[in-house]
Amino acid sequence: MTLPNCPVCGSEYTYEDRGLLICPECGNEWTPTEQEEVLEGLIVVDANGNRLTDGDSVTVIKDLKVKGASTPIKQGTKVKNIRLVEGDHNIDCKVDGFGPMKLKSEFVKKL
Repeated sequence: MTLPNCPVCGSEYTYEDRGLLICPECGNEWTPTEQEEVLEGLIVVDANGNRLTDGDSVTVIKDLKVKGASTPIKQGTKVKNIRLVEGDHNIDCKVDGFGPMKLKSEFVKKL
């Protein structure tokens, strides 16, 4: 069985110790399940722990204040066709009445 390269530095000299994969070059330690998640790409979950994917529809679970807007995004607002991005605000979408914006996944639930 061949071990995977290090996800941080790409080193091929990884080894296994007590269930962990270890890179001797950069010192990174990870589990084989973490390796699978890294290979799958960006993983985003909603407030209930459901995994989100590009194109999903979500509902806002609490009123969200928007800088520069006089009214907040109300709880229960439906947002269609989301796109997942890297960063703190990991959902890129268009909200009816507000236009394009980024939301945090912890404030939405999957429909």
